[in-house]
Amino acid sequence: MSGLPLHSPPPGQPADALELSISQRFEIERFSRAIDATADPDDLKRIAKQLLRAWHTQKAATNWVIGQQQPR
Repeated sequence: MSGLPLHSPPPGQPADALELSISQRFEIERFSRAIDATADPDDLKRIAKQLLRAWHTQKAATNWVIGQQQPR
């Protein structure tokens, strides 16, 4: 794999708390190779939009879980 850090933990969070599973790492590698192999700007735009949607969906899910854990 690329050797670049796959995540940056929030301040005060231990680095191993956000460790990616092997299947997540393989999925990242698979998408990274697909991006590297893509020369068509329209395909790259489509991939970027998919990643943006996935990122914001994950953020919303995380915020929902945090909200469920807070006392009401």
